[in-house]
Amino acid sequence: METENLKISIAHLYPELLNLYGDIGNVITLKKRCEWRGINVDFEEIHYGDKITEHDLYFIGGGQDKQQEDVAEELFKNKWFLMSERDKGAVFLGICGGYQLFGHYYQPHDKEKLKGISLMDAYTVAGNKRFIGNVTAKTDFLEPQTLVGFENHSGLTYLEGDTKPLAIIETGNGNNGKDKTEGGRYKNVFGTYLHGSFLPKNPQFADYLIELALEKRYGEKIKLPKLNDEIENLTHSGLENKRY
Repeated sequence: METENLKISIAHLYPELLNLYGDIGNVITLKKRCEWRGINVDFEEIHYGDKITEHDLYFIGGGQDKQQEDVAEELFKNKWFLMSERDKGAVFLGICGGYQLFGHYYQPHDKEKLKGISLMDAYTVAGNKRFIGNVTAKTDFLEPQTLVGFENHSGLTYLEGDTKPLAIIETGNGNNGKDKTEGGRYKNVFGTYLHGSFLPKNPQFADYLIELALEKRYGEKIKLPKLNDEIENLTHSGLENKRY
């Protein structure tokens, strides 16, 4: 199927509350990579108090504890709708605080537990050490396999059941600094601690999300035509110094 005249819908959840470290760049990347291929994008920002409606792809970013508390309460009101969307094949990407709320709960040090929406089988507890720095991790489902980004979190996330790691840590700390996992994935739900923004640095993953969103809408696998990602791929392979 040709990509021209195809369409997907994208929702950005609570951008005024969860948008640290340029997380808006992830949405811009999805929109532009669709636009360059002639794919139309229906885009909606979902703000605090808004009703969440049906979309092909949902994005939520990271934020500080106070903003995360506000979002947790609002997300929980929509838990059953979003779980239904997940089971219908909708695509979700959560960054840092948003990723934590995709699990069952986040337990801060000195505050009440924040209920998550259980899109994946995972939970997060506050740690005593802050993980800050660049991360490289390897996937088993992308080409190039390497994901890169910047982590800045003290939450320790643990995966359970059918939720699998997004990638395996090569450099950095990842989910909890112990089990070498980074991020989580269950069905078409993905979470990660990688900022920076994440998707501009990892265009192969952005395209993977777009393909899943198209499959959800049209009921068949649609292969995206290639874009020129030479520079991004060189940085992943460590060849940039040889080129320049």
